[in-house]
Amino acid sequence: MRIGKLSPALGSNTPAKRLGRGIGSGLGKTSGKGHKGQWARSGGGVRPGFEGGQMPLIRRIPKRGFNNYFKKSYSIVNLSVLDTFEAGSVIDIAVLVEKGLIKLVKDGVGLKVLGNGELTKAVTVKANAFSASAKEAIEKAGGTAEQI
Repeated sequence: MRIGKLSPALGSNTPAKRLGRGIGSGLGKTSGKGHKGQWARSGGGVRPGFEGGQMPLIRRIPKRGFNNYFKKSYSIVNLSVLDTFEAGSVIDIAVLVEKGLIKLVKDGVGLKVLGNGELTKAVTVKANAFSASAKEAIEKAGGTAEQI
């Protein structure tokens, strides 16, 4: 294969429209723009969303809700998931992602442990937040709940 022999895929390149080249071409005289009006003018046309002066749809529809930029987002894990680890192990967000138990969506997402299920082994859990019932259950099983 030689660089000089390369050519575009068949049908990927189309020849340019030759406008204003006689009536027989079908694109002569007005060059496909019709007669007069906004669309026939040089630089003519309207911005996206313009509806001829009528109140645009985007402004007719009521606004609803807002995005709270200060919201804290968490990946959630229940006690039943933590019970699958061996006794004495240290559990943090990196270990849970490695095992595929949670997905690390983006930076700034912490780990929150909830109290659904039972914990029978003493484990050390490092998380950003704990529910009251989860913290109580971890300490009752002989483990520690470290808030980071």
